[in-house]
Amino acid sequence: MQNLLQELYKTDIHLEKFHFRKAFIENKSYQINGISQCGKSNLVKNYLLGLKKNSYLYIDCNDIRIDIDDLNAELARFCNLNKIDILVLNNYKTEIKIVNVTQLIICCETHLKLDFLQTITLYPLDYEEFLAYEHKYDSTALNHFFQLGGFPSMHKLHNDERNLHIQKILKLSLDAMEFDILVFCAKMMAQKLSPFSIYERLKQSRKISKDKLYKSFDTLHKKNYIHLLEKANHPKATKKVYLCDISLKSALSLDKHFGRLFENMIYLELLKSGVKSFYEDGIDFYLPSSDEVILGMPFTDERALFKKMEAIEAFIFSYGIKKVTAVTMNTEGSVSHPFSKVEMLPFDIWVLGD
Repeated sequence: MQNLLQELYKTDIHLEKFHFRKAFIENKSYQINGISQCGKSNLVKNYLLGLKKNSYLYIDCNDIRIDIDDLNAELARFCNLNKIDILVLNNYKTEIKIVNVTQLIICCETHLKLDFLQTITLYPLDYEEFLAYEHKYDSTALNHFFQLGGFPSMHKLHNDERNLHIQKILKLSLDAMEFDILVFCAKMMAQKLSPFSIYERLKQSRKISKDKLYKSFDTLHKKNYIHLLEKANHPKATKKVYLCDISLKSALSLDKHFGRLFENMIYLELLKSGVKSFYEDGIDFYLPSSDEVILGMPFTDERALFKKMEAIEAFIFSYGIKKVTAVTMNTEGSVSHPFSKVEMLPFDIWVLGD
């Protein structure tokens, strides 16, 4: 193990051009959580490349040459002997003992209860981060976002390779039950979905344990492969399910429903901006902090929006909604309403406007 550590210590880190991310690393100790291929490794490597080579040790714990018992026996001594200040344990496994260094960075999918580490939750690219990959920002950028989604690696792949690439990533990262659940969630994206309804469907085609399915569903949620949205003031009601990235829809399902894809994209932007939201019947997103309602209406017009306002007027009045925003593909405008400010905003303007 000492020879392997020496090899890793001497090996230069390679990173192709790094693109802007809203998350960043300072001289603190972190755990960086996020799904596979969301950019955790590149974020860390970009930070390390700004430091002296002999000050850090980068270990990918998925390296099959690593014996964890041997690593635990050697790592602390190796760090002390070589005066290593920064230790990075990528794809960290809980069996690996934490050693005392000036700065520790661990990367893993699941959040760990380690109070001495500051947490960075990294998601696939949001729209603003995606634009850093575009050669120029014009009307084609949003269409590219729909085609590629938020996985940085998709920019390097040809169109015919992308879906199979995502499937491969997911099969390597998830067990068989988790993968099957995620496939079903892809079909039900932006709809109400419970673990029990997934169990009822999957048991028709395979022998399945309800307890294992519920546990796998919870794991997918904790790892952020799926996200669940509560109904306003009804925490026990069935939640709506959203995917971690819109690219999973076409990679895992043949179902086509642009409206739900668009809604999922809006949800992810709200999530990544830290805005707490809820759903209500007939209402995509209710934002209590700003007394606002967000509607995903990609191809709406003023007449359709007016009818929608009539349908949700009771909610607007009851909850004191001050603003209603209909997010569209390219329509911009407003509708007169006695209680709320009502406007239509194209997705890119809505995302980047503030």
